Amino acid sequence: MMSYQYLLLVLLGLGVSAVEVQRPRGVPLSKRQFYEEGKPFTCLDGSRTIPFDRVNDDYCDCEDGSDEPGTAACPNGSFHCTNAGFRPAFIPSSRINDGICDCCDTTDEYNSGAACQNTCRELGSKEREIMQKMAEIAQEGFLLKQQLIQEAKSGLEDKKAKLAEVQVSKKDLEDRLEALRTVKETAEQPEKEAKERHLKAWEDEKAAIRLEKDKAKMAEVFLELDDDADGFVTVADLLSHSELDPDSDGSFTEAEAQGLLGGVDKVDTAAFESVWNNIKEKYVSESNADIPAPVETPQEDTREPDPDTDSEPYPEDDIPEEDDDDDEEDEDEDPDEGDYKSPPTTQTQEKKDDDDEGTMPPYDEQTQNLIDAAQKARNEFDEAEKALREVDDQIRNLEKEISFDFGPGAEFAYLYGQCYELSTSEYIYRLCPFNRVSQKPKYGGSETNLGSWGKWTGPEDNVYSLMKYEHGTGCWQGPNRSTTVKLTCGKETVVVSTSEPSRCEYMMEFTTPAVCQEPQSLYPESHGHTEL
Repeated sequence: MMSYQYLLLVLLGLGVSAVEVQRPRGVPLSKRQFYEEGKPFTCLDGSRTIPFDRVNDDYCDCEDGSDEPGTAACPNGSFHCTNAGFRPAFIPSSRINDGICDCCDTTDEYNSGAACQNTCRELGSKEREIMQKMAEIAQEGFLLKQQLIQEAKSGLEDKKAKLAEVQVSKKDLEDRLEALRTVKETAEQPEKEAKERHLKAWEDEKAAIRLEKDKAKMAEVFLELDDDADGFVTVADLLSHSELDPDSDGSFTEAEAQGLLGGVDKVDTAAFESVWNNIKEKYVSESNADIPAPVETPQEDTREPDPDTDSEPYPEDDIPEEDDDDDEEDEDEDPDEGDYKSPPTTQTQEKKDDDDEGTMPPYDEQTQNLIDAAQKARNEFDEAEKALREVDDQIRNLEKEISFDFGPGAEFAYLYGQCYELSTSEYIYRLCPFNRVSQKPKYGGSETNLGSWGKWTGPEDNVYSLMKYEHGTGCWQGPNRSTTVKLTCGKETVVVSTSEPSRCEYMMEFTTPAVCQEPQSLYPESHGHTEL
């Protein structure tokens, strides 16, 4: 982009009259003093001195080519195009009189016969129009920047005041939270004790139910064992139940049966209670004795494929992987799977007993009131705790925003929390300043992180002209994606373009009034002669 200095010189030049200054062809006005007619000429590199009439004689005398500024004699020479009304320029001396018009004022083709037309005024007029528009944009952008600075200054004061206010409210919330913690703990203690009493009462009730059931079962078993109904269970009665064999060696002897009866030959109902405690875990009721045991179903035979059949096994490469995975999963789930079904576990039996005993009865009114009071205290404590967390988050965000480097006058602060998009034929690019850059396919697909905010990376004299976003999504067998954002002056805040100059490294151009410079500072301190 052309410099503002040149823009202002061009605009100032509109009011300066053209003055013809005599000097050899091809010499810029800035070097006129080295070419004084009638005096010997010293090569600009100081290598030698020659008579002045050998300047522009179409023979190269100086090693630096400075004696032939208006001819093509020296291969390293250069020709100055005055280009009155437009920009002065230098061209290689080899282009002098080559039949191609390089200077808009046609001075490079003075002896070639080329039909050149002087287009300098037309080009200058167009350039001045462009520069005028750029100057207007710069001026408007700078005014907007001043507004942004004022808004940022006001916003910063508001944020500092808000931070102080929130910090005070945090102290109040902390005090309230501690008070509610005390209320909660005070309410939870009687709640806990009441619930424990209720649970103990229920456990006692269940124990009583189990005891009654056990007594009923004992009486039932006594009647089953007392085959002759004489009111006694004898050694012979026990021997009819081989499952009661103490050592389970397959031989249930009279001595073992007598040992179960407490060393006597028979017991009555009262004495049977101690016997029942020894046999109830093994005893099988006669009413269940006729239920057939589960029959073991033989596993299906696994047969090898018949080599004589027409069917062919899968080739090695065509074996479906899913089948292998399913087999492995089945093996993992139940490596000992078979048709044998294990008997109900103790837990299952206990659950059945609990079901028989019914569910725990509801809390009495007094206990329920204590529970409700404790729950209300917990809810109020949780709400206060949540409010304190939100205040902590608010404080962190405010402190972060207040301490953030938004430029010398905080002119970039208005970008914080905003996002800007650019839609191309394939992607939608999204820039969220001071946060992240992303790329998303236009017609569906997941978003790719092109980098998170890193730092300002412009040159020392203009550090706020470049933003760096780093540590984005990793490229396949490559580095993590990153994006450099180039900021340019503009009245609007918009993403202008995006590119990928090298693999996984993106470049984005972003216009914003926040980078517009003060136009007045670009005027030269003094306006000397402008060469036209």
